[in-house]
Amino acid sequence: MKKILIIGAGAMGSAFTIPCVDNNNEVTLVCTHLENELIVSIKKNKKFHPSLKTNLPSKLNIERFDNLKFVIEKGVDVIVAGISSVGIKWFAEEILKYYKKKLPIVLLTKGLTVEKDELITLSEKIKILLKEKGHNDNEINISAIKGPCLATGLANKMRTGTVIANPDIKEAQFLKKIISTDYYSTEISNDIIGVELSGAIKNIYSMLIGASEGLSNSKAPIEIQSKYYLNTSASLIHRSISEMVEFVSFYGGNSETVYGLAGLGDLYVSAIGGRNSLMGKYLGQGHLYKDAKQTLNKLKNNSKLLGLVSNVGSKAINSAINKHELDDIFEIVITRNHVSRLKPDPEGLLMAANSLKIDPDSILFTGDSYDDLGAAKAANMKSCYLSGGQDEINADDGIQPDFIINRLKELII
Repeated sequence: MKKILIIGAGAMGSAFTIPCVDNNNEVTLVCTHLENELIVSIKKNKKFHPSLKTNLPSKLNIERFDNLKFVIEKGVDVIVAGISSVGIKWFAEEILKYYKKKLPIVLLTKGLTVEKDELITLSEKIKILLKEKGHNDNEINISAIKGPCLATGLANKMRTGTVIANPDIKEAQFLKKIISTDYYSTEISNDIIGVELSGAIKNIYSMLIGASEGLSNSKAPIEIQSKYYLNTSASLIHRSISEMVEFVSFYGGNSETVYGLAGLGDLYVSAIGGRNSLMGKYLGQGHLYKDAKQTLNKLKNNSKLLGLVSNVGSKAINSAINKHELDDIFEIVITRNHVSRLKPDPEGLLMAANSLKIDPDSILFTGDSYDDLGAAKAANMKSCYLSGGQDEINADDGIQPDFIINRLKELII
């Protein structure tokens, strides 16, 4: 039995606790500083996780971020990052305070980052930060777990396969032994570069493949559009894999990794059932909420200052604004290109408030996801949840909005 610490109470970090507990480990889930209310709700409601729609293991230890130091000082054998990629520097800086030689760090997080104008993997970023604190290569032990694993499926013990990568194959074997179950099977690899790169860039391609459905020929009957966009998708999958092979090879990874679980496997599940594919579909359709344009125009005419803060990139946002003729609506538009930390971090919201010269507590932020609500709360803004969006908010959830609406036009009633 090993002591496993998982930092990040989001969907994937929480789902990963299940095979770890089922393998008879002592597992502690510690939330980030933005998730304290979520943790309180989970503990209050018999460990029911609102995003996963299931209860976490009864034997799981759950702690607020304030108790991270206490948990680590009691002793841990493995530290797992179950956070978003934008929080990886924060994660590294927190564990740097307690890191000991060869302590295994496991990255569930998918993504890349930039260091001195160079694209690098997240494990490389953590390694750089550890070295700055005096640790050498022989003291650093980082693994990455990637593959076709949707969090809700894992939480409900649907059969799942992933790959554990570490330059030292013995370390990958160690992790395989302590986390594998009859429903969570693992392969091992020493190609951490190829595994991380494949897991990160497949998100781009899955969004593109999703867009092929949204951009399907609108003149064709609906029953034709809903099926035969697959012609285009299949071609895009082929091109995606070809480009992934070139990309991984260029950065020193093994091209064969792309054809495994971290590449082709993860691309398939993301393109078929992932959020990036759905986002691509919405972008392809030029998705706009019903009553959105009418509501925004009325608010504008009522002398309301309007801003837009999105985790989507500037190119896609500007394209949607132009398509729907919303160019004169917003006083400020903040996208992922303008910030270093995405929602639920409040950076974008506070940037918009500063630009508009308005106190945050005088602003109402409307959104359709947990990230939106978390960002509003962290920015000290009033929050309004638009139902029917990315996340379904329940009465028992840890993050509660100040207002709930079913249609955007309710903002002007």
